[in-house]
Amino acid sequence: MTLVVEPTPDFGDRLRAAAREAERETGRAEATSDEVTSSLTKRLVRAIVGFFLVALGIAALPLPGPGWLIVIIGLTLLPYAWAERTVRLIRRKIPGVPEDGHIPMSSWVIMGVLVITASVVSFLWGDDIVSWTKDNWNRRFA
Repeated sequence: MTLVVEPTPDFGDRLRAAAREAERETGRAEATSDEVTSSLTKRLVRAIVGFFLVALGIAALPLPGPGWLIVIIGLTLLPYAWAERTVRLIRRKIPGVPEDGHIPMSSWVIMGVLVITASVVSFLWGDDIVSWTKDNWNRRFA
């Protein structure tokens, strides 16, 4: 009688198998193993980019710039329930932003018009504005 000893899977193999099984149970209905792997890869990339953006946003909070915006974008990428709850909490604290995150179309139109106007003005008269500002600054503080 010959005893056949099958090699036991190492931790990495067991972890990958458990992740694939969990993805089949909790994700959308993936039919093939390739779809499961693709879904896991996308979820992992979203988590890595999300945590990176959250860290970058936290680092940017004391600096001038859109620190809170970067944090919110990072949190929305994270595939966790606690991240969604945190985004809702932050939105509740910021005046003028609805909790559900829906921004009215009129606000989008106003922001678009302002961006386009500022771009056109800076393109057409940017050098003149800079020289006028420099001249006035030098006259006033020289």
